[in-house]
Amino acid sequence: MSAAPRTGESLTSDAIVQSKAGGPAVVVVMPAYNAALTLERTCRDIPHEIVDHIILVDDVSQDETVDIARELGLDVIMHSRNRGYGGNQKTCYDRALEIGADIVIMLHPDYQYDATRIEALIEPIVSGRADLTIGSRFLGDPLAGGMPRWKYISNRFLTGVENLAFGLRLSEYHSGFRAYSRRLVESLPYHENSDDFVFDQQFVAQAVRGGFRIEEIAVPTRYFKEASSVGFRRSVVYGLSTLWVVADHILRLEGTRRARSSRKLH
Repeated sequence: MSAAPRTGESLTSDAIVQSKAGGPAVVVVMPAYNAALTLERTCRDIPHEIVDHIILVDDVSQDETVDIARELGLDVIMHSRNRGYGGNQKTCYDRALEIGADIVIMLHPDYQYDATRIEALIEPIVSGRADLTIGSRFLGDPLAGGMPRWKYISNRFLTGVENLAFGLRLSEYHSGFRAYSRRLVESLPYHENSDDFVFDQQFVAQAVRGGFRIEEIAVPTRYFKEASSVGFRRSVVYGLSTLWVVADHILRLEGTRRARSSRKLH
């Protein structure tokens, strides 16, 4: 966690992250926008004996996010223009791959997710059982943690639709706390995805089509005044976009099946 803060969007560097424990190199990436009020608390909970490097990509914040990140010694990349949540993650993963990450943890810096659960989050990947682990709020009681009821209902609905389409039985797809194997990130064409919030769902759909293994662990839910939260209108757009991702996934699978059938006939 000692890399010098950087400005701009160029990702050329000779820095290669080294594992502290001699195992896989674990890198946390944080897509950030106006996270000044919660960033330090989020970083304080990260188990630094396990995590080898922390990257923060700032999407033209209007507060002190970058200054605080620099004080914390994070590897800071500043976008020259706002590229959106998905565009931010693209830079995060490019940088993590560039420096040699074996496991990439995506963590929202808004302190909604319990970073002390990182060891449990990466365990399925370290053990070879999974390529993608999702920190699920719905393996506990998100309403008790302050999740608005309308968010709870919409999340349950979208998760049910995605489970049907993806052939999985997950409790949540909409978490801002995930871990990925390097093999997964390298294999997925994530630069083709949206620069908006639906990026996460496109990423999962790509992982499902690629045959990658997905697990989940429980994380507590934390909703409070300073934490970022998408409003109702943006949530409606996100929900409709998620349904589009599901429809696109089904159409792609159907196209693949037809192509295979056509090849067999010939």
